[in-house]
Amino acid sequence: MALLASDTVTEQRIARRSLHDEVVERLRDLIVEGELEPGKRVPERVLCERFGISRTPLREALKVLASEGLVELLPNRGAVVAPLTVVELDEIVEVMVALEGLAGSLAASRMTDVAIAEVKALHYEMLACHARADLHSYFKLNQAIHLAIIEGAGNATLAQTYGALNGRIRRFRYMANLSGERWDHAVAEHDLILDALVKRDSALLSRLLADHLRNKYQHLKQAYEAASETSQAAE
Repeated sequence: MALLASDTVTEQRIARRSLHDEVVERLRDLIVEGELEPGKRVPERVLCERFGISRTPLREALKVLASEGLVELLPNRGAVVAPLTVVELDEIVEVMVALEGLAGSLAASRMTDVAIAEVKALHYEMLACHARADLHSYFKLNQAIHLAIIEGAGNATLAQTYGALNGRIRRFRYMANLSGERWDHAVAEHDLILDALVKRDSALLSRLLADHLRNKYQHLKQAYEAASETSQAAE
């Protein structure tokens, strides 16, 4: 059968994931999930062998992660995973809590029904990952939900500011779910967030999103302080 003429049918081109995007995502996952630790040098040669790539795509990917605040590029010394002090985290989370709250307030009234339905679908996929204890996939869906609400707020400045800061604390958001108890609480909080979004309750959604991040960070901070006290006592 002859192919249809191009002027009689329109098809969406099949997306091909680029090597660059793949390397960026894999490196980001290694940092977020803690395999590459804060303050440690990024082992370029080891990673090139692991991924089967040359140093050029790896270094291009590192530039992207540097723009996200996940790595620092040192002149003539390669890259290190960006460290964050508790004080810096406190300051970033304060701002992020405000941004999450503002996004919820705006998104409740501005998101389309289609966009809300997409968030609902992501939510149920996320629940399935939680049931399987698949934290890797869960976290990606979790971040997709938050980003969808940020985009749904319809404020480019808000989205840009959020994106710049979220990269810096992404690994800490992931680490908070390493506690099974906190992970369960986070899922329950997301149930309430979705319900408020569907009902377009701006005030409630704003409060729930702000509290969600605040609760996650407080849990992580308490765990960090407890670990520090244990380490000091052992010395």
